[in-house]
Amino acid sequence: MNPQPKKINDSLSESKSETQQQKQKKKKSSTQLPQPGTAQGSCAFDSAMITLVPITDAAHVVHGPSGCAASIWGNYTSLSSGSMLYKIRFTTEIEESDIIFGGAKKLYKGILELQRRYKPSAIFVYSTCITALIGDDIEGICKDVSEKTGIPTIAVHCPGFIGGQKGGNRVAGEALLEHVIGTAKPDVTTPFDINLIGEYNIAGAMWNFLPLLEKLGIRVLSKITADAIYQEVCYAHHAKLNVVLSANALINIAKKMQKVYGIPYIEESIYGIEQINQCLRNIAVNLGDIDLIERTEKLIAEEAIALEAKLNLYHRQLQGKRIIVTIKNFKSWLIIFTAQKLGMEVIAICTQMNTEDELVKLKDLLSRDSIILESENSQKFLQIIKEHQADILIAEARYLETALIAKIPFLDIHRQSDRAYTGYTGIWELARELYATFYNPVWEQVQQPASWEES
Repeated sequence: MNPQPKKINDSLSESKSETQQQKQKKKKSSTQLPQPGTAQGSCAFDSAMITLVPITDAAHVVHGPSGCAASIWGNYTSLSSGSMLYKIRFTTEIEESDIIFGGAKKLYKGILELQRRYKPSAIFVYSTCITALIGDDIEGICKDVSEKTGIPTIAVHCPGFIGGQKGGNRVAGEALLEHVIGTAKPDVTTPFDINLIGEYNIAGAMWNFLPLLEKLGIRVLSKITADAIYQEVCYAHHAKLNVVLSANALINIAKKMQKVYGIPYIEESIYGIEQINQCLRNIAVNLGDIDLIERTEKLIAEEAIALEAKLNLYHRQLQGKRIIVTIKNFKSWLIIFTAQKLGMEVIAICTQMNTEDELVKLKDLLSRDSIILESENSQKFLQIIKEHQADILIAEARYLETALIAKIPFLDIHRQSDRAYTGYTGIWELARELYATFYNPVWEQVQQPASWEES
């Protein structure tokens, strides 16, 4: 018997007590709602698209100005092993006349033409600030298109003004829960079916982890939404376990599926050696098979031996090197884990945009002498480099000049287009990159005095 989904009608924000509201006021500006005329980074619209675009055989339509579609497309290189339809830009390109008279008809005709030309498995329609303000009935249009064409057309209500990144993630998750998950049944099921939630396969990150599960005989029933197809998301409710790989992104999906379908969930990470080991162990334990648990321990031991052999060379060359790193995303954390594995010393970190829980975790990871900066500052970086003899700066590209002034190697931490650091393979790749950065011949040239200084 198929599990029957209950009506999903959760609000996007939960009520808070007076004490919680006071704590909320103390949070940094990066966690507050965007204000008109200010740049707050990723808005709800951006985050919703980042979450759903990896459903590769679906068409993604931006109902708004062309600038909204142009600003987000291509910024995150989520890769596909199949359909490339998700790479095509679709937008209604709302103009002044549409703002006055409404853009509903334009959206309806555009979706019908899109369906005729491309035959997508599904269509996601994203509202933007303008179309939300003028009141276009996107939900009704999607319903009419679905009835007329038979292709699922899902409205995603994600105007940028409703919140920041987490708000967009949550809205995208609610759209999947209400319109997609629970609408189909897989051909076969196994006792080892799991869902992977919260990973988007940026730079092919998921492809480093999937082979480990395949070796253990664990089947990934649905990926939400890394390199996913629409159909697999539809039958995600038949999995035996949900593995949440980014709690900040789609934890609402896991919680709701546990409540509605009775599927337990665990929160794990696939960045870092100990984290990967723990993830595999927890999956095996929660699936409840003794033989699987034994095979998991055997696999972890084999991978540890193979990885140790690969890291030996880099450990000898990098041991004792002193680094400064900014902590903004998962790659920042991975660099700390890998640096410590290689015997490198983290002498200073910048914790801008981190939560209090993350700060506590950082303090546990680092030594007592490590410097924790609450904001980025080139002059402060230069001071620390000089006083503490730092060997390498790992930060955003805008701090390359700082490294050049200090004459030390520099690694751009936010290069997401061509680097996947997941799984055991990712640890090795990061070690290679740290080695290649530190011993790049260009830094030897940078450290040489200029010709006018010699004279």
